[in-house]
Amino acid sequence: MAIAMMSWMLAIPLLGLATGLRSMTPMAVLCWFAYLGYLPVEGSWASWTARVTSVAVFTVLAVVELIADKLPRTPNRIAPVPLLVRLVLGGLAGSIAATGMNGPGLEGVLLGLIGAALGAFAGFMIRRDIVESVGCPDWPVALAEDLLAILSSVFAMHVISS
Repeated sequence: MAIAMMSWMLAIPLLGLATGLRSMTPMAVLCWFAYLGYLPVEGSWASWTARVTSVAVFTVLAVVELIADKLPRTPNRIAPVPLLVRLVLGGLAGSIAATGMNGPGLEGVLLGLIGAALGAFAGFMIRRDIVESVGCPDWPVALAEDLLAILSSVFAMHVISS
């Protein structure tokens, strides 16, 4: 039980951290896990995540975000509106994950929020510093960040659903 609780307390902030990097990717991964039955949300308020429409909507939004992130006019993730979206989605993902594990939803919200804030600010600063110090274009760093967000989301959901 203690190991399950510790993995839960690490996996939800990791899911939030990925939300700070790419706001829609963790929700898309979470919906896929719920849809495929790996995250038991049936009969709960979070059962909407297991519907094919939720999977489709969040998957499309995640792909659009992955593309839009490379465009020059896309606002920084720490600007007020993008940051607020990341915090809300991080808390939502944390609450859904906690619900799927029969854990306390409020704790899931808090852990998801903390992870999303860390991911947003750390991701912004690390990406900026790499681009400035190495002098490379932004898009290769953004692609690496995409991969990190996807893999972190899948890993966190694997831990949560185990």
